[in-house]
Amino acid sequence: MNKALLQYDGMKKIIAILTCLTVVQGLSIILQAVWLAEGVTHLFNGGPIQDSYPTILLFGAAFLLRYIIQHIKQKITYHYAEHLGTKLRKDVLEALFSQGPRISRKLGTGNVVTLLQDGIMQFKQYIQLFLPKMANMAVVPVMIGIYVLTKDITSAIVLFVAVPILVAFMILLGWAAQKKADKQWASYRILSNHFVDSLRGLETLKFLGRSKAHAKSIDQVSEQYRTSTMSTLRMAFLSSFAMDFFTMLSVAIVAVFLGLRLIEGEMVLQPALTILILAPEYFLPIREIGSDYHATLNGQEAGNKLQEIVSTKRLKIEDNHAIPLWNNDSELSFHDVDVYHDEATSPSIHKASLTIKGKKKIGIVGESGAGKSTFIDLIGGFIPTQRGTITIDGQAYTHLQREDWKKQLLYIPQHPYLFQDTIRNNITFYSPNASLEDVHRAVAQAGLTDLINELPNGLDEKIGEGGRTLSGGQAQRVAIARALLENRPILLLDEPTAHLDIETEYDVKEKMFHLFEDKLVFLATHRLHWMMQMDYIYFIHHGDIVEEGTHQQLMEQRGYYYNMVKTQMGDNQ
Repeated sequence: MNKALLQYDGMKKIIAILTCLTVVQGLSIILQAVWLAEGVTHLFNGGPIQDSYPTILLFGAAFLLRYIIQHIKQKITYHYAEHLGTKLRKDVLEALFSQGPRISRKLGTGNVVTLLQDGIMQFKQYIQLFLPKMANMAVVPVMIGIYVLTKDITSAIVLFVAVPILVAFMILLGWAAQKKADKQWASYRILSNHFVDSLRGLETLKFLGRSKAHAKSIDQVSEQYRTSTMSTLRMAFLSSFAMDFFTMLSVAIVAVFLGLRLIEGEMVLQPALTILILAPEYFLPIREIGSDYHATLNGQEAGNKLQEIVSTKRLKIEDNHAIPLWNNDSELSFHDVDVYHDEATSPSIHKASLTIKGKKKIGIVGESGAGKSTFIDLIGGFIPTQRGTITIDGQAYTHLQREDWKKQLLYIPQHPYLFQDTIRNNITFYSPNASLEDVHRAVAQAGLTDLINELPNGLDEKIGEGGRTLSGGQAQRVAIARALLENRPILLLDEPTAHLDIETEYDVKEKMFHLFEDKLVFLATHRLHWMMQMDYIYFIHHGDIVEEGTHQQLMEQRGYYYNMVKTQMGDNQ
């Protein structure tokens, strides 16, 4: 058994319940064999069938009890797997939300989608199949072996010797199968990421006339996945055949020894027949877990990957001081804050010190890779600090990965996520109980009125896969309407218009200023025309805040910001 299984909530309890039920089931299997052998022996010796009725009834009761318990075990395991799968999905989503967009980029969007859809399903299948059969393998062979040992030592020795051979063979095949499963899962993730990336870039590929050429790449990745799948299936079929062969051979050896001893008169029919009936039952749990081992490998691997994401869920909150709702008198300060990620040799944010008070518009600028997105992620509580302190209204905090902080934030990335649903449900994602009047007001302020009026179903028009496709500017306006409807006091924007053309950007920019009202706004961008409307600007260079001030003050300093403005204006003098 994988030790990682014991880490799941309720696992020890469910294993204990299944073990107790399996003990009763094992007893019913032995009694079933005893009463069947007794009935057959009575008839073989020429006894009247009427005398066998009580034995037949007892056999039927044991048979029925066996499968009632099996049904109960399956029900218990099914409900536990559903509960565990739901909880694991929730924990993974919480981990993804707490870590922000950075972890999705690191893991790959396609990989995350695959894990949350197919991975959870395969993990539940793994739990449903593995737990009852693991309990069977741990209990039933032991009970049958002890019973056979009390009846015939020779048959017991044959059974006991056969098990280590089967287990050793399973381990050898398991190692080979694990490598195949790992390779299979890796191919699956590559295919998923490739598929998602292809969907995202399909419009660009068609525009450049490269869509047909890209089909060859898709075909190559798909062929790799097919080859990996067939290789894994070959290993599964080989191990199943070998398992059946060895178990049948062991049962045959037991039958030969029993037959010889019956012929020589060393043994009577009833115990011999009982042992012969129990021999296949002795190997059945081992065969079942061996045959299902390959079917559950993907689920086991998916569970491990999901647990890796959950393990990065959130930092421990070391204080009990709640962060108050941000208002005009609130104050946020960083003191010599360092941030590292991806085990970099140098910090992404280095000795950052700043103080921001009240509701204002803060611009965060710098060259590509300077640390702007890291700064936004730090404020959003998506990443921890490795050095320094953060204070809010004079109260020190070790990090901002806190629910009471994140509930005050709205985050608009460069590519906002739109669900496969209606426009109305996308806009009301954070506020599902919003009135129609509020939705229309948000739509008007975001500049979506003309689009909604053009659509056949208005706000109930489906968007996303299988529905209407929105342009980058339209998607950004939906994100603005979503933020307007929620109206939280702190707004984070990370390159919100970097993918838009200039004309669309200026139109979206005009709508965004409705969103900036009465909020603390952090805007990270390399397009400096936004800075004219910012109250204060921080210029980041290689993780250091090298300049700060208003647009006018930074222009007068003739430093990094001044040079960047001149470069974008096409004037390097």
